[in-house]
Amino acid sequence: MTSITAIFGQSREDARDSEKLLELYWNRAELKKDFADLRNETFRLKDQIRDEKSKAARAQQQLLQLENLLLDPEWVHSVTVFYQLRALNTHLSHKLARFAEQLKQQREQRRHRQLLSEWNAQQGTRIAEIDAEVDRIDARISALESDLREVREGYAAMNGFLRFLRKRSTKRTLDRITGEHAELRSRRDALRQDREAIEADGAPDAQGLDMTSKRSINCMILSYAQELFLHFREDGVASMAREAGVKGAGAIRYGTRQECGVVLNRISKLRQSMPKTGELADRLQERARILAERARFRADDHAVPDVASVATVIDIHEESGAIREIDASLLADNYWGISQVVSR
Repeated sequence: MTSITAIFGQSREDARDSEKLLELYWNRAELKKDFADLRNETFRLKDQIRDEKSKAARAQQQLLQLENLLLDPEWVHSVTVFYQLRALNTHLSHKLARFAEQLKQQREQRRHRQLLSEWNAQQGTRIAEIDAEVDRIDARISALESDLREVREGYAAMNGFLRFLRKRSTKRTLDRITGEHAELRSRRDALRQDREAIEADGAPDAQGLDMTSKRSINCMILSYAQELFLHFREDGVASMAREAGVKGAGAIRYGTRQECGVVLNRISKLRQSMPKTGELADRLQERARILAERARFRADDHAVPDVASVATVIDIHEESGAIREIDASLLADNYWGISQVVSR
């Protein structure tokens, strides 16, 4: 008996040792995993520090370059012109982005209103059909109740012998009327539940624009981008502004102090004379219509026109409406950041 107890006691001790070993194994595995995660995070942070140091070094280099340019009397005025042109490019990019966003929101709201109108019409039609069916059922129920009263009153008015003869036929008539009456009431209750479900049904959520709408929007965005290009095209301001948006200070020289002054005055006058978007509505619509006729797309699911198909700027004379075409691909050259704002 003592030997058996010793055996079982030893088994329990072995089990406890195995559990401890297993627990230590899992703890070790978790520690290894945590260590690997920390090591990866360390590598990531070191890479981030290197990137930030590189950015800081580039910024310092650019600052030193800019200081040198500002100290150079032959470059100081060109630097001023450069940053005025860059500011103009940023300003026009923001104008185009706001125009595109407002246009998209208007089209989405218009589309949603159309969907709501169609949904409300469908709901109204379904409810009207149910109401008409319920009215028909109510009329039939009233007629059956009238028949039921008439049959009962007629049966009650019969004498004993006649009542005996008509008992079975009267019962069949009453069963038929009450059966139809019950079916109609059940049908009416179901229709009323359907009506309640329709009324409780929520309106559809706003949906995205279809491909036709996206293409129309893109033609209007391109039309507005061309309007900005045409307004600032004088003396090459538009192309210089785009160039300043992609190059660095010191990459372009704009001439002597007097020549730079002419450019600055031209920028100021053109910005001040820029008409408001609302004043351009008719011209923008007409240009967008022409662009839509010429636009070609690489596939049915492409919303952005092929660059070659819209590589012409449409200049519409404000008074006569005469059209002049200028070779310039705003999409290809990404004027005013147009590639970032078109619908896709």
